[in-house]
Amino acid sequence: MLRTVTRLAATSSRSVTLARAMSSAADKAAAVVPQASNRATTWSPSQKAKQAATTGPRFEQTNWDLQPNPPSAQELIQAVPIKWVEARRVSCDGGGGALGHPKVYINLDKDQPMSCGYCGLRFQQKHSDHHH
Repeated sequence: MLRTVTRLAATSSRSVTLARAMSSAADKAAAVVPQASNRATTWSPSQKAKQAATTGPRFEQTNWDLQPNPPSAQELIQAVPIKWVEARRVSCDGGGGALGHPKVYINLDKDQPMSCGYCGLRFQQKHSDHHH
């Protein structure tokens, strides 16, 4: 009888410890961690949520207040005004010489802003009343 009570007590103690660990893990999973200081969710379907992406031995520090949290470039580039041009095609190299990116050409035939695939700058063609 004493052996049975001891086993039950040990099993109960392990269950309580396991329940606390599971509860702690659930609390961490339930906590919402913003992707960036100016963006609450992911901005790409292939991007993992920050909390899911920052797991494993490389990310032992889980105190999010101590982690770097730079602003999202997606939000910042939208603040840059659209560059209006006369031509049907424009080139973009990111500016800044060596700090830019490879030169790309962007077709502006559509009547909407077109963005650079590297830096996100937006260009749109000015439409005039006369044709050349």
